[in-house]
Amino acid sequence: MTLRIPNHWAPYLLISPFLILFAVFGLFPLLFSLWLAFQSWEPTSGIEAMRFVGLDNFVFALTDGWFWKSLRNTLWLAIASGVPQHLVALPLAVFLHRSFGRWRGLVSGAYFLPYITSTVAIAMLFGSLFSTDYGLVNQALHALFGMEHIHWLRSPEAIKPAVALVVFWRYVGFNLVLYLAALQTIPQDLYQAAKLDGAGPWQQFLRITLPGLKPMILFGVTLSVIGGLQLFEEPFILTNGKGGADQQAMTVGIYLYRLAFDFSDFGAASALAWIMFGVIALLTWLTNKAFAERQAQS
Repeated sequence: MTLRIPNHWAPYLLISPFLILFAVFGLFPLLFSLWLAFQSWEPTSGIEAMRFVGLDNFVFALTDGWFWKSLRNTLWLAIASGVPQHLVALPLAVFLHRSFGRWRGLVSGAYFLPYITSTVAIAMLFGSLFSTDYGLVNQALHALFGMEHIHWLRSPEAIKPAVALVVFWRYVGFNLVLYLAALQTIPQDLYQAAKLDGAGPWQQFLRITLPGLKPMILFGVTLSVIGGLQLFEEPFILTNGKGGADQQAMTVGIYLYRLAFDFSDFGAASALAWIMFGVIALLTWLTNKAFAERQAQS
């Protein structure tokens, strides 16, 4: 006897593996984190030790000085690493698109390589480059400008620029590939017509290239905003998970991790995660609104 499944159930049956995996590994942790944000709980005490505390975890997070310091660090790193990514990737993409022809895929792949490289490998590489006594960065600065050796990863003044440089180096290739893909969608007829009208390269960039790239610029900037506010791996590995000298490289992600796994305060960590969800959603909305208003004016 064969089991016959009604035809209208077939699509649901085919996508059921994804739905089950999403429910177990995606939806359940999300809802559990939201519920945990209103609880006081140490995992070592067991599930039965959970105690409802209302909004206490959110009040604690919003009045905690370390949270505000980590948020300032996160915003500084997001701006210092995110803005140069686009200022470099955009003109570089235009240059590669115009100058390298069929070889641009190979060249852009070289720029894209850091994005797919292991974060641990990248952190170890830059940890060696930023070494105080034998690092290539200090050796180059001393040879070129006579500067004394800088404690890049142990100085409160130098740790942030060092982390920002690593993040910039890793993600600039990703934005480059985005802009290269968008440039190939702009009709070449527009450039030919502009040349016939006497428009130079700069005028073509301002009047054709930049407007044609606006949707991709919005997409790339939005990803940079979200990624910058979630920054965790690079500063965590470069500072051995402690936030660096004077906690100058402690991002919200690192502080959230330490709240949960160093101090066993999973309730406060969950509340902090949902607060950051709101911050990211707000800044993403403001970014989209700013681009929409600018596009409407133009």
